[in-house]
Amino acid sequence: MLVTNLAKVAQLFVSKAVWNVTGLDVAGRTLIHALDSEDENIRTIAGIFLVQTGQRAEPLLEEALHKGQYLPMVINVLGSIGDPRIVSELRPFTEDSDPEIARAAQDAIQAIDFASQSGPSGRDQDA
Repeated sequence: MLVTNLAKVAQLFVSKAVWNVTGLDVAGRTLIHALDSEDENIRTIAGIFLVQTGQRAEPLLEEALHKGQYLPMVINVLGSIGDPRIVSELRPFTEDSDPEIARAAQDAIQAIDFASQSGPSGRDQDA
């Protein structure tokens, strides 16, 4: 189990590096798909890497959002990135029948609103 997890973590690190250097969406999608891992640590690492990538991750996250994939993790990551433009897409999820998804959307919108009111959020503006 530990070896498998180490291999998955290594794959995430490599995917992030490849995505940062080349911009290949296939590498970014590896991080997106990891949000559905049964292993909480893998999900967390993937989420952190996506947030660190910032705006570059948004199109892939929005694609997953529109397909209803990997919710509520996708919603949490979008909230952590903090782009106010995504709020209108998140708002319908606040009334989702799944309370975990609804709560994630509410929290994400609140985080984005707070970041918007607090000034520069440190998001990756150039990615």
